[in-house]
Amino acid sequence: MAQRILLQRVLSPYLKSLSVSLQCHSSLLVVGLQALCRHSLPTSVARAAHLHAVRSFSSSPVCRVAFNVQDGEDFHKRVIKSETPVIVDFHAEWCGPCKILGPRLEKMVAKKQGKVLMAKVDIDNHTELAIQYEVSAVPTVIAVKKGDVVDKFVGVKDEDQLEAFLIKVIGP
Repeated sequence: MAQRILLQRVLSPYLKSLSVSLQCHSSLLVVGLQALCRHSLPTSVARAAHLHAVRSFSSSPVCRVAFNVQDGEDFHKRVIKSETPVIVDFHAEWCGPCKILGPRLEKMVAKKQGKVLMAKVDIDNHTELAIQYEVSAVPTVIAVKKGDVVDKFVGVKDEDQLEAFLIKVIGP
């Protein structure tokens, strides 16, 4: 986060002049930086920013394994039909324990390097999914493997418990 803020401060005068918005997504950031390289940004600053952005943003495994469910069709396509096991985090914006569990779970899923994916479902936006999967409290986490729910827990868990849950779902 601090690196992103520093990068924004260094590049903001140039970005404003080119109407390029600085995004967290690596492809947008790299495209914006490449455009800056071709314009008025000093070469040394552009190279340093470009290299920093590629290292910091595109190598993040969390961006590749976790996704927000958009609707029921998206859930069906990306979770139910997935060949890879999917951990589904039913959460709410107003839920304090969800704010603790979510990042912790993302970190643990990212460590599995693609052996498992993580879907995030906001119960306020997707009530029908919460009802369908019998979510009565948040956070609720279910594990879906080949379209079937294979495990479930409710509440905050520590890293050891999350590791055991993931191992049970995907194997050692």
